[in-house]
Amino acid sequence: MVHRLERTTFIPRPRQEVFQFFADARNLERITPPFLYFRILTPDPIVIKAGARIDYKIGLYGIPMKWKTLIEEFVEDTYFIDTQLSGPYKLWRHRHDFRDVEGGTEMRDTVDYTLPFGPLGRLVRFLFVRAQLNAIFAYRTKVIAENFNKL
Repeated sequence: MVHRLERTTFIPRPRQEVFQFFADARNLERITPPFLYFRILTPDPIVIKAGARIDYKIGLYGIPMKWKTLIEEFVEDTYFIDTQLSGPYKLWRHRHDFRDVEGGTEMRDTVDYTLPFGPLGRLVRFLFVRAQLNAIFAYRTKVIAENFNKL
């Protein structure tokens, strides 16, 4: 079963500036909560474009694991999609949309995901993953607001 997480964040900055922040892979480390022990393994420079592959290391519940993503689509200043090639999910597809709104930019995250292990995966999602994803995106929203208010 595919689950969807959607979040919309208003950022009081021009769309091109906001897009560039999110198109810089190193900023992902800044907006990811410390409890994930997130580190990018791909050496610099990382050029985000369609076809780019990025390797990460994360820790889930104290278990270190690698995560590899592919930038599936990339339209400058408008949207990009990253998909998991290998990692903790059976399916992970994250679309980042950016659009002009009065006073700044609306960023919309849409994540479609599925956990492995069938019924056990659904139970794990219900007990842990759903809350963890909500905590991750709440942290991102807080850090994004702090970063863009400093600029």
